[in-house]
Amino acid sequence: MTPAARLSGAIDLLCAIQNAPHRPADAVANSFFRERRYIGGGDRRAISNITWDVLRCWRRLHWHLRTDLKERHSDISPRLLCASMLFFAGQTLDQIHALFSGERYSPSPLSQREGAMLELLEGHTLSTEKQPLAIRLEIPDWIMPHLEADFGDRLEEEMAALLGQPTLDLRVNLLKATRVEAIRALRREGFEPAETALSPWGLRLEGRQPIMASEAFRNGLVEIQDEGSQLIAAAVDARPGQRLLDYCAGAAGKTLALAMTMENRGQVTACDVSRSRLEGAVKRLRRAGVHNVTRHLLVAGDKWAKRREGRFDTVLVDAPCSGTGTWRRNPDARLRLNQRDIDELLPKQAHIMDIAARLVRPGGRFVYATCSLLSVENRQQVEKFLERHPDYALIAPEERSELLPQKLRHESCFALTPHSDGTDGFFIAVLQRKA
Repeated sequence: MTPAARLSGAIDLLCAIQNAPHRPADAVANSFFRERRYIGGGDRRAISNITWDVLRCWRRLHWHLRTDLKERHSDISPRLLCASMLFFAGQTLDQIHALFSGERYSPSPLSQREGAMLELLEGHTLSTEKQPLAIRLEIPDWIMPHLEADFGDRLEEEMAALLGQPTLDLRVNLLKATRVEAIRALRREGFEPAETALSPWGLRLEGRQPIMASEAFRNGLVEIQDEGSQLIAAAVDARPGQRLLDYCAGAAGKTLALAMTMENRGQVTACDVSRSRLEGAVKRLRRAGVHNVTRHLLVAGDKWAKRREGRFDTVLVDAPCSGTGTWRRNPDARLRLNQRDIDELLPKQAHIMDIAARLVRPGGRFVYATCSLLSVENRQQVEKFLERHPDYALIAPEERSELLPQKLRHESCFALTPHSDGTDGFFIAVLQRKA
Protein backbone atom coordinates (compact mmCIF):
# COMPACT_ATOMS: atom_id res chain seq x y z
CA MET A 1 0.00 0.00 0.00
CA THR A 2 1.12 3.57 -0.67
CA PRO A 3 1.52 6.02 2.24
CA ALA A 4 -1.71 7.71 1.12
CA ALA A 5 -3.59 4.39 1.10
CA ARG A 6 -2.30 3.63 4.61
CA LEU A 7 -3.49 7.05 5.74
CA SER A 8 -6.90 6.34 4.23
CA GLY A 9 -6.99 3.04 6.14
CA ALA A 10 -6.11 4.83 9.40
CA ILE A 11 -8.95 7.31 8.84
CA ASP A 12 -11.39 4.44 8.26
CA LEU A 13 -10.16 2.66 11.39
CA LEU A 14 -10.55 5.82 13.49
CA CYS A 15 -14.10 6.18 12.18
CA ALA A 16 -14.82 2.59 13.23
CA ILE A 17 -13.41 3.27 16.72
CA GLN A 18 -15.46 6.45 17.07
CA ASN A 19 -18.59 4.59 16.03
CA ALA A 20 -18.05 1.97 18.75
CA PRO A 21 -17.36 4.16 21.83
CA HIS A 22 -17.99 1.37 24.36
CA ARG A 23 -15.76 -1.19 22.65
CA PRO A 24 -11.96 -1.35 23.15
CA ALA A 25 -10.03 0.03 20.19
CA ASP A 26 -7.91 -3.11 19.82
CA ALA A 27 -11.08 -5.22 19.50
CA VAL A 28 -12.40 -2.82 16.85
CA ALA A 29 -9.06 -2.98 15.03
CA ASN A 30 -9.06 -6.80 15.08
CA SER A 31 -12.50 -6.85 13.47
CA PHE A 32 -11.49 -4.11 11.02
CA PHE A 33 -8.49 -6.04 9.72
CA ARG A 34 -10.30 -9.39 9.79
CA GLU A 35 -12.80 -7.93 7.33
CA ARG A 36 -9.96 -6.65 5.14
CA ARG A 37 -7.66 -9.64 4.79
CA TYR A 38 -6.11 -8.07 1.69
CA ILE A 39 -4.20 -5.68 3.99
CA GLY A 40 -0.77 -7.21 4.63
CA GLY A 41 1.10 -7.36 7.93
CA GLY A 42 3.34 -4.35 7.26
CA ASP A 43 0.40 -2.24 6.16
CA ARG A 44 -1.60 -3.29 9.23
CA ARG A 45 1.21 -2.13 11.48
CA ALA A 46 1.53 1.18 9.64
CA ILE A 47 -2.22 1.85 9.80
CA SER A 48 -2.31 0.89 13.48
CA ASN A 49 0.66 3.14 14.26
CA ILE A 50 -1.05 6.20 12.75
CA THR A 51 -4.30 5.39 14.55
CA TRP A 52 -2.71 4.78 17.95
CA ASP A 53 -0.61 7.95 17.62
CA VAL A 54 -3.86 9.90 17.25
CA LEU A 55 -5.43 8.13 20.24
CA ARG A 56 -2.37 8.91 22.39
CA CYS A 57 -2.64 12.61 21.51
CA TRP A 58 -6.42 12.86 21.50
CA ARG A 59 -6.93 15.68 24.02
CA ARG A 60 -3.98 17.74 22.78
CA LEU A 61 -5.07 17.49 19.15
CA HIS A 62 -8.62 18.53 20.01
CA TRP A 63 -7.29 21.40 22.10
CA HIS A 64 -5.33 22.78 19.14
CA LEU A 65 -8.09 22.28 16.59
CA ARG A 66 -10.58 24.08 18.81
CA THR A 67 -8.46 26.70 20.59
CA ASP A 68 -6.33 27.85 17.67
CA LEU A 69 -9.41 28.57 15.58
CA LYS A 70 -10.90 30.51 18.53
CA GLU A 71 -14.25 28.78 18.25
CA ARG A 72 -15.65 25.41 19.24
CA HIS A 73 -16.04 22.68 16.64
CA SER A 74 -17.79 19.53 17.78
CA ASP A 75 -17.38 17.88 14.40
CA ILE A 76 -13.63 17.35 14.36
CA SER A 77 -13.31 14.47 11.92
CA PRO A 78 -10.93 11.50 11.96
CA ARG A 79 -9.38 12.78 8.74
CA LEU A 80 -8.58 16.13 10.36
CA LEU A 81 -7.18 14.39 13.45
CA CYS A 82 -4.91 12.26 11.25
CA ALA A 83 -3.81 15.28 9.23
CA SER A 84 -2.95 17.29 12.35
CA MET A 85 -1.11 14.29 13.81
CA LEU A 86 1.02 14.08 10.66
CA PHE A 87 1.78 17.79 10.99
CA PHE A 88 2.95 17.45 14.58
CA ALA A 89 4.94 14.36 13.55
CA GLY A 90 7.03 16.55 11.22
CA GLN A 91 5.27 16.52 7.84
CA THR A 92 4.86 19.84 6.03
CA LEU A 93 1.49 21.18 4.93
CA ASP A 94 2.44 20.52 1.29
CA GLN A 95 3.26 16.89 2.10
CA ILE A 96 -0.05 16.47 3.92
CA HIS A 97 -2.03 17.99 1.04
CA ALA A 98 -0.21 15.60 -1.32
CA LEU A 99 -1.39 12.62 0.74
CA PHE A 100 -4.98 13.92 0.59
CA SER A 101 -4.89 13.86 -3.20
CA GLY A 102 -8.20 12.12 -3.88
CA GLU A 103 -6.44 9.74 -6.24
CA ARG A 104 -7.06 6.00 -6.14
CA TYR A 105 -7.01 4.65 -2.53
CA SER A 106 -6.09 8.13 -1.22
CA PRO A 107 -8.26 10.29 1.05
CA SER A 108 -10.25 12.99 -0.71
CA PRO A 109 -8.68 16.48 -0.77
CA LEU A 110 -8.89 18.58 2.38
CA SER A 111 -11.70 21.12 2.34
CA GLN A 112 -10.99 24.84 2.56
CA ARG A 113 -11.99 24.82 6.23
CA GLU A 114 -9.79 21.79 7.00
CA GLY A 115 -6.86 23.40 5.23
CA ALA A 116 -7.37 26.61 7.18
CA MET A 117 -7.40 24.72 10.47
CA LEU A 118 -4.14 22.98 9.58
CA GLU A 119 -2.50 26.28 8.60
CA LEU A 120 -3.23 27.63 12.07
CA LEU A 121 -1.07 24.85 13.55
CA GLU A 122 2.11 26.32 12.01
CA GLY A 123 4.54 27.45 14.67
CA HIS A 124 2.88 25.36 17.38
CA THR A 125 4.08 22.27 19.24
CA LEU A 126 1.81 19.42 20.24
CA SER A 127 2.34 20.04 23.96
CA THR A 128 2.40 23.58 25.30
CA GLU A 129 2.29 25.25 28.71
CA LYS A 130 -0.91 26.98 27.58
CA GLN A 131 -2.72 23.64 27.80
CA PRO A 132 -4.26 22.71 31.15
CA LEU A 133 -2.19 20.01 32.86
CA ALA A 134 -4.87 17.33 32.37
CA ILE A 135 -4.87 17.98 28.61
CA ARG A 136 -1.09 18.07 28.39
CA LEU A 137 -0.91 14.71 30.16
CA GLU A 138 -3.91 13.22 28.28
CA ILE A 139 -5.79 12.56 31.54
CA PRO A 140 -9.57 12.85 32.01
CA ASP A 141 -10.36 15.86 34.24
CA TRP A 142 -12.40 13.83 36.73
CA ILE A 143 -9.53 11.45 37.57
CA MET A 144 -6.92 14.15 38.24
CA PRO A 145 -7.72 14.42 41.99
CA HIS A 146 -7.23 10.64 42.39
CA LEU A 147 -3.86 10.74 40.63
CA GLU A 148 -2.69 13.90 42.40
CA ALA A 149 -3.43 12.28 45.75
CA ASP A 150 -1.62 9.07 44.78
CA PHE A 151 1.48 10.52 43.05
CA GLY A 152 1.91 14.02 44.51
CA ASP A 153 5.06 15.66 43.16
CA ARG A 154 5.70 12.69 40.85
CA LEU A 155 2.44 13.16 38.94
CA GLU A 156 3.83 14.76 35.78
CA GLU A 157 6.75 12.39 35.30
CA GLU A 158 4.62 9.31 35.99
CA MET A 159 1.80 10.40 33.68
CA ALA A 160 4.22 11.53 30.94
CA ALA A 161 5.62 7.98 30.88
CA LEU A 162 2.12 6.72 30.04
CA LEU A 163 2.22 8.75 26.82
CA GLY A 164 5.15 6.80 25.40
CA GLN A 165 5.18 3.84 23.06
CA PRO A 166 4.98 0.53 24.95
CA THR A 167 7.61 -2.13 24.50
CA LEU A 168 6.81 -5.64 23.30
CA ASP A 169 7.60 -7.98 26.18
CA LEU A 170 7.84 -11.75 25.90
CA ARG A 171 7.94 -14.45 28.56
CA VAL A 172 10.18 -17.40 27.80
CA ASN A 173 8.34 -20.69 28.33
CA LEU A 174 10.78 -22.72 30.44
CA LEU A 175 8.78 -25.87 29.67
CA LYS A 176 10.24 -25.68 26.15
CA ALA A 177 13.40 -23.53 26.25
CA THR A 178 15.79 -21.60 28.44
CA ARG A 179 16.04 -17.84 28.06
CA VAL A 180 19.36 -18.24 26.21
CA GLU A 181 17.84 -20.78 23.80
CA ALA A 182 14.82 -18.52 23.16
CA ILE A 183 17.10 -15.57 22.40
CA ARG A 184 19.05 -17.67 19.89
CA ALA A 185 15.84 -18.88 18.23
CA LEU A 186 14.50 -15.32 17.91
CA ARG A 187 17.79 -13.99 16.55
CA ARG A 188 17.77 -16.66 13.85
CA GLU A 189 14.48 -15.15 12.70
CA GLY A 190 15.82 -11.59 12.65
CA PHE A 191 14.61 -10.33 16.04
CA GLU A 192 16.90 -8.62 18.55
CA PRO A 193 15.52 -9.35 22.02
CA ALA A 194 17.09 -8.05 25.22
CA GLU A 195 16.69 -9.60 28.66
CA THR A 196 14.28 -7.72 30.92
CA ALA A 197 15.65 -6.13 34.07
CA LEU A 198 13.10 -7.49 36.55
CA SER A 199 11.50 -10.70 35.29
CA PRO A 200 13.73 -13.80 35.31
CA TRP A 201 11.96 -15.09 32.20
CA GLY A 202 11.41 -11.85 30.27
CA LEU A 203 12.63 -10.65 26.87
CA ARG A 204 11.97 -7.23 25.37
CA LEU A 205 11.59 -6.05 21.79
CA GLU A 206 11.22 -2.41 20.78
CA GLY A 207 8.11 -1.23 18.91
CA ARG A 208 5.54 -3.26 17.04
CA GLN A 209 7.03 -6.45 15.58
CA PRO A 210 5.40 -9.46 13.87
CA ILE A 211 6.28 -11.84 16.70
CA MET A 212 3.12 -13.92 16.31
CA ALA A 213 4.29 -14.96 12.85
CA SER A 214 7.59 -16.26 14.24
CA GLU A 215 8.43 -19.92 14.70
CA ALA A 216 9.49 -19.27 18.28
CA PHE A 217 5.98 -18.03 19.10
CA ARG A 218 4.11 -20.66 17.07
CA ASN A 219 6.12 -23.44 18.74
CA GLY A 220 5.42 -22.11 22.23
CA LEU A 221 8.94 -21.00 23.15
CA VAL A 222 7.68 -17.50 24.02
CA GLU A 223 4.41 -15.85 25.01
CA ILE A 224 3.51 -12.17 24.72
CA GLN A 225 3.26 -10.86 28.30
CA ASP A 226 4.22 -7.52 29.82
CA GLU A 227 7.11 -7.75 32.28
CA GLY A 228 4.88 -6.44 35.07
CA SER A 229 2.36 -9.20 34.46
CA GLN A 230 5.19 -11.74 34.60
CA LEU A 231 6.11 -10.41 38.04
CA ILE A 232 2.63 -11.29 39.29
CA ALA A 233 3.44 -14.93 38.52
CA ALA A 234 6.84 -14.49 40.18
CA ALA A 235 5.15 -13.13 43.33
CA VAL A 236 2.81 -16.14 43.45
CA ASP A 237 5.88 -18.39 43.74
CA ALA A 238 4.01 -21.50 42.58
CA ARG A 239 5.81 -24.78 43.30
CA PRO A 240 5.61 -28.22 41.65
CA GLY A 241 2.88 -30.38 43.18
CA GLN A 242 0.83 -27.50 44.60
CA ARG A 243 -2.83 -26.80 44.00
CA LEU A 244 -3.42 -23.30 42.62
CA LEU A 245 -6.43 -21.27 41.56
CA ASP A 246 -6.30 -18.44 39.03
CA TYR A 247 -9.69 -16.99 39.91
CA CYS A 248 -9.93 -14.28 37.22
CA ALA A 249 -7.93 -16.08 34.55
CA GLY A 250 -9.23 -14.42 31.39
CA ALA A 251 -7.38 -15.92 28.43
CA ALA A 252 -4.93 -17.64 30.83
CA GLY A 253 -1.79 -15.53 30.33
CA LYS A 254 -0.77 -15.80 33.98
CA THR A 255 -2.12 -19.36 34.20
CA LEU A 256 0.52 -20.37 31.65
CA ALA A 257 3.25 -18.76 33.73
CA LEU A 258 2.04 -20.51 36.91
CA ALA A 259 2.01 -23.91 35.17
CA MET A 260 5.54 -23.20 33.97
CA THR A 261 6.90 -22.44 37.46
CA MET A 262 5.15 -25.62 38.66
CA GLU A 263 6.98 -27.58 35.92
CA ASN A 264 3.63 -29.02 34.81
CA ARG A 265 3.28 -30.83 38.15
CA GLY A 266 0.38 -30.22 40.51
CA GLN A 267 -2.89 -28.61 39.45
CA VAL A 268 -3.89 -25.16 38.27
CA THR A 269 -7.57 -24.27 37.96
CA ALA A 270 -8.40 -21.33 35.70
CA CYS A 271 -11.76 -19.66 36.38
CA ASP A 272 -13.51 -16.80 34.62
CA VAL A 273 -16.98 -15.45 33.94
CA SER A 274 -16.30 -15.32 30.17
CA ARG A 275 -16.82 -18.53 28.21
CA SER A 276 -15.11 -17.10 25.12
CA ARG A 277 -11.96 -16.15 27.05
CA LEU A 278 -11.70 -19.58 28.66
CA GLU A 279 -12.28 -21.32 25.34
CA GLY A 280 -9.66 -19.08 23.75
CA ALA A 281 -7.17 -20.25 26.37
CA VAL A 282 -7.20 -23.84 25.05
CA LYS A 283 -5.04 -23.03 22.01
CA ARG A 284 -2.51 -21.15 24.18
CA LEU A 285 -2.27 -24.03 26.66
CA ARG A 286 -1.63 -26.55 23.88
CA ARG A 287 0.98 -24.38 22.19
CA ALA A 288 2.82 -23.95 25.50
CA GLY A 289 2.79 -27.69 26.23
CA VAL A 290 0.83 -27.18 29.47
CA HIS A 291 -1.22 -30.14 30.69
CA ASN A 292 -1.87 -29.50 34.40
CA VAL A 293 -4.60 -26.88 33.93
CA THR A 294 -8.35 -27.35 34.21
CA ARG A 295 -10.87 -24.64 33.39
CA HIS A 296 -14.11 -23.67 35.08
CA LEU A 297 -16.74 -21.17 33.93
CA LEU A 298 -18.18 -19.12 36.81
CA VAL A 299 -21.94 -18.62 36.51
CA ALA A 300 -24.62 -17.13 38.76
CA GLY A 301 -25.75 -19.55 41.45
CA ASP A 302 -22.66 -21.72 40.97
CA LYS A 303 -21.82 -23.88 44.02
CA TRP A 304 -18.33 -24.63 42.68
CA ALA A 305 -16.51 -22.19 44.99
CA LYS A 306 -18.48 -23.18 48.11
CA ARG A 307 -17.53 -26.83 47.62
CA ARG A 308 -13.82 -25.97 47.40
CA GLU A 309 -13.39 -23.71 50.41
CA GLY A 310 -9.98 -24.11 52.06
CA ARG A 311 -8.67 -26.41 49.30
CA PHE A 312 -6.03 -24.33 47.47
CA ASP A 313 -2.41 -23.68 48.41
CA THR A 314 -2.53 -20.34 46.60
CA VAL A 315 -5.32 -18.29 45.05
CA LEU A 316 -4.49 -15.53 42.58
CA VAL A 317 -7.02 -12.76 41.98
CA ASP A 318 -6.01 -10.53 39.08
CA ALA A 319 -9.08 -8.40 39.68
CA PRO A 320 -11.19 -6.55 37.12
CA CYS A 321 -10.05 -2.94 37.40
CA SER A 322 -9.85 0.47 35.75
CA GLY A 323 -6.88 -0.57 33.60
CA THR A 324 -5.18 2.80 34.17
CA GLY A 325 -1.81 1.04 34.27
CA THR A 326 -2.22 -0.07 30.64
CA TRP A 327 -2.91 3.37 29.15
CA ARG A 328 0.31 3.16 27.10
CA ARG A 329 -1.13 0.17 25.24
CA ASN A 330 -4.79 1.18 25.38
CA PRO A 331 -4.90 4.99 25.07
CA ASP A 332 -8.55 4.82 24.06
CA ALA A 333 -9.39 3.50 27.54
CA ARG A 334 -8.75 7.01 28.91
CA LEU A 335 -11.68 8.25 26.84
CA ARG A 336 -14.09 5.52 28.02
CA LEU A 337 -13.33 5.40 31.77
CA ASN A 338 -15.51 7.46 34.11
CA GLN A 339 -16.18 7.87 37.83
CA ARG A 340 -19.18 5.56 37.66
CA ASP A 341 -16.87 2.77 36.48
CA ILE A 342 -14.67 3.20 39.56
CA ASP A 343 -17.71 3.31 41.85
CA GLU A 344 -18.94 0.02 40.38
CA LEU A 345 -15.53 -1.67 40.38
CA LEU A 346 -14.67 -1.13 44.05
CA PRO A 347 -17.48 -3.27 45.56
CA LYS A 348 -16.99 -5.87 42.81
CA GLN A 349 -13.28 -6.19 43.67
CA ALA A 350 -14.07 -6.49 47.39
CA HIS A 351 -16.71 -9.16 46.69
CA ILE A 352 -14.29 -11.21 44.58
CA MET A 353 -11.61 -10.93 47.27
CA ASP A 354 -14.03 -12.17 49.94
CA ILE A 355 -15.01 -15.22 47.86
CA ALA A 356 -11.41 -16.03 46.92
CA ALA A 357 -10.22 -15.71 50.54
CA ARG A 358 -12.42 -18.61 51.59
CA LEU A 359 -10.80 -20.88 48.99
CA VAL A 360 -7.29 -20.62 50.49
CA ARG A 361 -6.24 -23.38 52.89
CA PRO A 362 -4.97 -22.42 56.37
CA GLY A 363 -1.35 -21.36 55.93
CA GLY A 364 -1.88 -20.80 52.20
CA ARG A 365 -1.36 -17.66 50.13
CA PHE A 366 -3.71 -15.12 48.60
CA VAL A 367 -2.28 -12.88 45.86
CA TYR A 368 -4.25 -9.79 44.84
CA ALA A 369 -3.24 -7.90 41.70
CA THR A 370 -4.56 -5.19 39.40
CA CYS A 371 -3.32 -3.29 36.36
CA SER A 372 -4.44 -0.05 38.00
CA LEU A 373 -2.50 2.96 39.24
CA LEU A 374 -5.22 4.05 41.69
CA SER A 375 -4.72 3.38 45.39
CA VAL A 376 -8.50 3.03 45.91
CA GLU A 377 -8.27 -0.17 43.87
CA ASN A 378 -4.95 -1.26 45.33
CA ARG A 379 -3.57 -0.56 48.81
CA GLN A 380 -6.90 0.72 50.12
CA GLN A 381 -8.63 -2.46 48.94
CA VAL A 382 -6.01 -4.58 50.71
CA GLU A 383 -6.30 -2.55 53.93
CA LYS A 384 -10.08 -2.95 53.95
CA PHE A 385 -9.74 -6.66 53.19
CA LEU A 386 -7.45 -7.15 56.18
CA GLU A 387 -10.00 -5.38 58.39
CA ARG A 388 -12.72 -7.76 57.19
CA HIS A 389 -10.49 -10.86 57.42
CA PRO A 390 -8.43 -10.95 60.64
CA ASP A 391 -7.31 -14.48 59.70
CA TYR A 392 -5.10 -12.93 56.98
CA ALA A 393 -1.89 -10.88 57.15
CA LEU A 394 0.67 -9.59 54.67
CA ILE A 395 3.25 -12.27 54.04
CA ALA A 396 6.32 -12.28 56.28
CA PRO A 397 9.69 -11.16 54.82
CA GLU A 398 11.22 -14.63 54.99
CA GLU A 399 8.28 -16.06 52.99
CA ARG A 400 8.55 -13.71 50.00
CA SER A 401 9.29 -15.16 46.58
CA GLU A 402 12.92 -15.47 45.51
CA LEU A 403 11.75 -15.24 41.90
CA LEU A 404 11.20 -11.52 42.43
CA PRO A 405 14.14 -9.15 41.86
CA GLN A 406 15.89 -7.96 45.02
CA LYS A 407 14.44 -4.44 44.76
CA LEU A 408 10.89 -5.81 45.13
CA ARG A 409 11.44 -8.29 47.94
CA HIS A 410 11.43 -5.72 50.74
CA GLU A 411 7.64 -5.26 50.67
CA SER A 412 4.70 -7.66 50.74
CA CYS A 413 2.78 -5.36 48.40
CA PHE A 414 4.27 -3.14 45.72
CA ALA A 415 3.35 -1.06 42.69
CA LEU A 416 5.02 -0.95 39.27
CA THR A 417 4.80 1.99 36.84
CA PRO A 418 6.16 2.74 33.36
CA HIS A 419 8.28 5.62 34.71
CA SER A 420 9.76 3.83 37.71
CA ASP A 421 10.04 0.28 36.37
CA GLY A 422 9.62 0.33 32.59
CA THR A 423 6.57 -1.95 32.82
CA ASP A 424 2.86 -1.33 32.55
CA GLY A 425 1.29 -0.13 35.79
CA PHE A 426 0.56 -2.99 38.21
CA PHE A 427 -0.15 -3.51 41.88
CA ILE A 428 0.65 -6.80 43.64
CA ALA A 429 -0.05 -7.82 47.25
CA VAL A 430 0.81 -11.21 48.77
CA LEU A 431 -1.12 -12.25 51.88
CA GLN A 432 -1.08 -15.41 53.97
CA ARG A 433 -3.92 -17.12 55.76
CA LYS A 434 -3.04 -17.88 59.35
CA ALA A 435 -2.51 -21.55 60.05
